[in-house]
Amino acid sequence: MSEPILHITGLNKTFGPVHVLHDIDLDVRAGEVTALVGDNGAGKSTLVKCIAGIHGADSGTVEFQGKPVHIRSPKDAAELGIEVVYQDLALADNLDIVQNMFLGRERGSSWLLDEASMEKAARETLASLSVRTVKSVRTPVSALSGGQRQTVAIAKSVLWDSKVVLLDEPTAALGVAQTRQVLDLVRRLAEQGLGVVLISHNMADVFEVADRIAVLYLGRMVAEVHTKDVTHGQVVELITAGRSGDIGLARPEHAVL
Repeated sequence: MSEPILHITGLNKTFGPVHVLHDIDLDVRAGEVTALVGDNGAGKSTLVKCIAGIHGADSGTVEFQGKPVHIRSPKDAAELGIEVVYQDLALADNLDIVQNMFLGRERGSSWLLDEASMEKAARETLASLSVRTVKSVRTPVSALSGGQRQTVAIAKSVLWDSKVVLLDEPTAALGVAQTRQVLDLVRRLAEQGLGVVLISHNMADVFEVADRIAVLYLGRMVAEVHTKDVTHGQVVELITAGRSGDIGLARPEHAVL
């Protein structure tokens, strides 16, 4: 088994008196999709924001490509090669695909953008991901479907030599055909050697594309298992009760009086 590209040990995060994340351990490996699942309020978004540098962890260690790192800001995460695609996608409707993919990172001088270079890079990135649903990289984002928007947001995240991509509910509110396109793209990211973290409530999507499943329950990582070693029912039990048979917590923490 390959060494994890991202190795998190004992991560804790509090907001005032609320202890949101408790001693979180998580491994993300290159070439694998790790699904991060859990009920609402389990701590998924907080964990992702800690990895992305939006929230600073209170304690714990993070290793990236085998070396200890400190992620204090989104810039630190980006420089390491960690990119996040949030559920709201953060795309500008009034700009085209090229402009969105290079937004804030434009090529060229302070007085003249290198439009040709950016357009070429955008086309090559989409082609490398086998994206065929976008006819022109100069199409305004406002004219794209939900699946196409998600595709652009994911392609944007891999444009910058990223090594780990975190996807927050990428198939939420998509139709069947668009969901198929996005799931295929998620697998292609892993096939290109990236470490992919997929946050999803859709168990069908998780079992279709994930190599491993990490389950958060009340801010604790109760299981990190190979997808092939668990059933749909077991994962649902882990999400809702924190345990399933001999997997997970010995007993729910909230039952202790």
